[in-house]
Amino acid sequence: MASDKPRTVAGQDRADPMPAGLSTVEAAARLTRDGPNLLPGATPKSAWAIVLGVLREPMFLMLLAAGGIYLLLGDKGEALFLLGFVFVVIGITLAQERKTQRALESLRDLSAPRALVIRDGREQRIAGRDVVVGDLLVLHEGDRIPADAQLVSGQVDVDESLL
Repeated sequence: MASDKPRTVAGQDRADPMPAGLSTVEAAARLTRDGPNLLPGATPKSAWAIVLGVLREPMFLMLLAAGGIYLLLGDKGEALFLLGFVFVVIGITLAQERKTQRALESLRDLSAPRALVIRDGREQRIAGRDVVVGDLLVLHEGDRIPADAQLVSGQVDVDESLL
């Protein structure tokens, strides 16, 4: 589930056509064992990686060079003033990158699919990341399927355009 490697599902883990579905206890145990139903996400940039990205920008390098030239010419006041603004730019860039990462995370959470499953004999709406191997999914027209599934009963046409 959360692993990058494909996993073969053993026969006893396959969806079973019992109308009661998994028990809540069994689903929790499988979630603990297999991990959440998530695709591997991009790792967030570290503060150091952001600073290195800023330091590689040509305009920023020109400001550093100008500050260095001011120091060589002996105008320490101008050099410190210019280099001070360089550090302000780094601080603003760090803050903006962190804010952007948080906003993207929030959008990802909002767009996460929900699933209607049968557990303990009744339908429950859960987050797509909490779907485990063996869950019985109840699908209606227009639903997004949050995980690989085995069709137990019914008819289905699947639009795979999101894949």
